[in-house]
Amino acid sequence: MLLVALTGNYGMGKSTVLSLFRKLGVPTLDTDRIVESLFRSKKILGKIKQLLGEKVFNESGSLNKKKVADIIFKSASLRRSLEDILHPFVFDKIKDFIDKMNINDKILIIAVPLVYERGYEDRFDRIIVVHTREEIAVSRLGKKGIPKKDVLLRLKAQLPIEEKGEKADFLIDNSGTIEETRIQVKVIYKNLLKEAENGDNQRTRGIKRKLS
Repeated sequence: MLLVALTGNYGMGKSTVLSLFRKLGVPTLDTDRIVESLFRSKKILGKIKQLLGEKVFNESGSLNKKKVADIIFKSASLRRSLEDILHPFVFDKIKDFIDKMNINDKILIIAVPLVYERGYEDRFDRIIVVHTREEIAVSRLGKKGIPKKDVLLRLKAQLPIEEKGEKADFLIDNSGTIEETRIQVKVIYKNLLKEAENGDNQRTRGIKRKLS
């Protein structure tokens, strides 16, 4: 089975692309949803309280994610410390998911925001990078009510999308219509399926495949 990371930068369309792969029948996993579930774990919340203090919690005891974001995207050290808390649990959840997969499944695509930032490349057989121009990401998120300054703060915390694109095995340009993105997804799925059926999971990282 090919373990494929789907990554990109904030607002560039990982969730959209992941849903397109899912509609093709590919097993998928979204680590953002895993993190959401971890934010309801008493064990995790206790660790976050130790790291960031009471100020990031609501009166009800639930986590105020906006307050967390306001802090960690202004402090690289706190952001990394929070990632160090969450990521081991995320990978445990991924392993549990894989263990329960159908033995006949040939591909698993996992949306992972920080593959390159945290050096997780070798945990995956292939990496797909979704990209758009920064102004498109800002505009799309603005329509969802997310202020430009917040978008830029998060983008600044990530590696430049050009650098990620140079390292990727496959690229998806999500700047256009959903149909244009869908066509790219179908082509990449065809190539991944061919590689999985051939048992081609030992290729050196960073050599892009020619799409056919």
